[in-house]
Amino acid sequence: MDHNSIISVENLTKKFPTGDRDFAALKDVNLKFSQGEFAGLVGPSGSGKTTLLNIIGSLDSPTEGKVSVMNKDISSLSHKESAHLRNLHLGFIFQVYNLLPIYTVFENVEFSLLLQKRTAAERKKAVMEALEWVGLQSFANKKPAKLSGGEGQRVAIARAMVKRPAIVLADEPTANLDAANAHIVMKTMKKLNSELKTTFLFATHDEKVMSYLDRMIRLEDGRVAEDEHVEHKKEVL
Repeated sequence: MDHNSIISVENLTKKFPTGDRDFAALKDVNLKFSQGEFAGLVGPSGSGKTTLLNIIGSLDSPTEGKVSVMNKDISSLSHKESAHLRNLHLGFIFQVYNLLPIYTVFENVEFSLLLQKRTAAERKKAVMEALEWVGLQSFANKKPAKLSGGEGQRVAIARAMVKRPAIVLADEPTANLDAANAHIVMKTMKKLNSELKTTFLFATHDEKVMSYLDRMIRLEDGRVAEDEHVEHKKEVL
C-alpha cells in the first residue's frame, strides 16, 4: 500500500451469487484517498456506491483485489480485528439515524466511548464537545422522539465524530432531510473536516451533497467512470 493513502482500493471486484451465476456489483475498481479528503462516490442506485463504502468500512470483504484502510488489509482481519478498526478509527453516518429511542441524546452519542472503556469524565467531556460541534449541546438530555429530522441527523454526526475517527463513511446522509437541514448537516461536516482533518467519504446521488464535495468519483455499473477534483461550490459558514 501507498503509505500516504489512508484508504487504498486495488483491483477490487465484488460478486454476489444470484441464481445460477454471480452478479458483479464492483468491477476492477482502483482508488486512493489521502487524509483529510472530502470525497463522494456518486451515481445512480445500483452503481456500487454502498457496496464499496461497506467494504471500506470492513462491513464486507472483496471477492477479488485488495482494500487497505489505515494500512490494514481488510481481507486479512478477523471479526474482532475488524470491530476494533471500526470502533477506534471509523465513524458511520447512515440515511436512517438509528438513534436508540430509550436513551437520551447524550447517551446515544456516548455509546461508542463505552466500548472504548473511557472514564466517565473523559466520556462527558468528549460527548459535550461533539454536541457543541453540531450545535446541540443544550439537547443532551432530550430523547430522540423530541428531535426534528435535521436535529436527529446532527446527533448522528456527533455520534460518529465523538471518538475523533480518522475516517467517516456517510451513506446518503441527507436523503431524509429537507433542503435547509441538508445544507446545515453538510456545512457541519465540512467544518469538522476542515478543523479536525477527518477524511469524509460519502455515497450519494443528492446534488446538494455533491455541491460540497472536493472530489467526486462517479460509478456506473460497478466501475469508476470518472474521478475528478472540483473547486468549492459552497461557502462553509
